[in-house]
Amino acid sequence: MSQENSKLEYRIGSSKDIHTLSLNRKLMLAGVHVPSPLGEVAHSDGDVVYHALAESILGALALGDLGKHFPDNDPATENMDSAIIVRHVVKLMKENGYKVNNVDIFISLEAPKLKDYIAKMKYNVSFELDIPYDCVSIKAGTNEKMGPVGENIAVEATSTILLKRID
Repeated sequence: MSQENSKLEYRIGSSKDIHTLSLNRKLMLAGVHVPSPLGEVAHSDGDVVYHALAESILGALALGDLGKHFPDNDPATENMDSAIIVRHVVKLMKENGYKVNNVDIFISLEAPKLKDYIAKMKYNVSFELDIPYDCVSIKAGTNEKMGPVGENIAVEATSTILLKRID
């Protein structure tokens, strides 16, 4: 098996995560608690932004998916803060000789509106990835009342990331 991939200067990863919304759960997005009557149903804290982000890094490095690294039947990961997941994946990224060049994240949520929380989300992502604030793009939109997101029964996030080999 060739080891040529390990010498690539750039690697791109993309992922999405979706969780059902339910009453009496916290809505966590990029480490920010967004006040809402509905929150994510998940084994961990359900932070779809951090999950999509972590999995996009794993994908860029061809290291499998979140389920391989954090099985949803492991009691040790129950109610886990998803920032821990991101930190683990960032550690793997650095061990493999890469750093984040930039990341683009899109959050799909019918309600509440997220404009007042985006700056804090960007700060949290830039902090966890150890990159400049202006290398993080986070956008949010509705699903125009279509599908599970549009019916306000789910929240979804997508992440596209560019990794650069560390010199």
